[in-house]
Amino acid sequence: MQHYDAIILGAGAAGLMAAATAGQRGRRVLVVDHAEAPGKKILISGGGRCNFTNVGTVPDRFLSANPHFAKSALGRYTPADFLALIEAHGIAWHEKTLGQLFCDGSARQIVEMLLDECDKATRSGGLVDIALGQPVDQVAHDGTQFRVGRAGKTFTAPRLIVATGGPSIPKMGATGYAYDLARQFGLKVIEPRPALVPLTLGGEETLFRSLSGVASDVVARSGKTRFREAALFTHRGLSGPAILQVSSYWRHGEPVGIDFVPDQAPDWLLAAKRAAPRTSPRRVLAQALPDRLAETLAERLALPAELGLATDKALAAAQAKLADWPFHPNGSEGYAKAEVTVGGVSTAGLSSRTMEAKAVPGLHFVGEAVDVTGWLGGYNFQWAWASGRAAGEAV
Repeated sequence: MQHYDAIILGAGAAGLMAAATAGQRGRRVLVVDHAEAPGKKILISGGGRCNFTNVGTVPDRFLSANPHFAKSALGRYTPADFLALIEAHGIAWHEKTLGQLFCDGSARQIVEMLLDECDKATRSGGLVDIALGQPVDQVAHDGTQFRVGRAGKTFTAPRLIVATGGPSIPKMGATGYAYDLARQFGLKVIEPRPALVPLTLGGEETLFRSLSGVASDVVARSGKTRFREAALFTHRGLSGPAILQVSSYWRHGEPVGIDFVPDQAPDWLLAAKRAAPRTSPRRVLAQALPDRLAETLAERLALPAELGLATDKALAAAQAKLADWPFHPNGSEGYAKAEVTVGGVSTAGLSSRTMEAKAVPGLHFVGEAVDVTGWLGGYNFQWAWASGRAAGEAV
């Protein structure tokens, strides 16, 4: 039996940040992961360049049953703090659209940086051991110590940090193990569902699958939540950043509205009719949209061959539909294609400052395992860094 000050389940972004933080505070830490290598989701993120944070991080860009929960951790460890760490390790980076920060080189640099930070624990009298390639057999608690069984060995610690993420991207080894542990210790779990995920279309809307590969700048809407980015038609439905964003808010059975012409004036078709009445609706649409998309939408609107032949009422209705075209997804691509998970361990049972379970002292949940889910664009990594840091400072 080996004893540590803290055991961390999960060698991903949140787990490694917690380990480095605790280790550099002089704690003896064991990180356990069933994967053969640490940081597997980090390595595939951002097209292999890791969108490691977003300079626009604010709490209202996160979904949670308690929208205030994330404020404490995010306020105490900011994108600027993580960027300082990046620069201290000499990692070159660049900013893309909407505040997204990426490595110039490889996402592997982020994993290596985190491992280097774990190695620094020895300078502070701490230790970070990382045990990979074997699943945890058992987790128990006797009131003072957590016992973790793995590969025929037992490890004990007064602190246990659960950083095993959610079930998104199961081919990377993702599971709902964190939820099992939460329930084992009496914590509630907000029903998880795939997020930042492509949506699928059925019925009459399968006609839009013929546009597979066509992308356009749109405003996508789910309820009152709107995102302006690119939407992409796929052979199964809808994807692209705008769709991934609204998917986190979408519920089965609800429509998704698409504004295909966000830059057009309210009466733009009526103005086009007066300026060039013999122009076809398709040609006018093609001035604002990709040709194939313009053709499909014109066919679905069923307007006359020339704008001048259409009544003002018909054109007004067409304008309204183009500004909020309703799609009725029959589902999503599921956890296999979901970048993250909405829902998770209920924040009602956790301390927002330490990520510790209120009813089970010494038990912490961090990262994607918790019911805090960020927008697309580096927000979920920032939550991983901030929540991992919060737990690492508490153990």
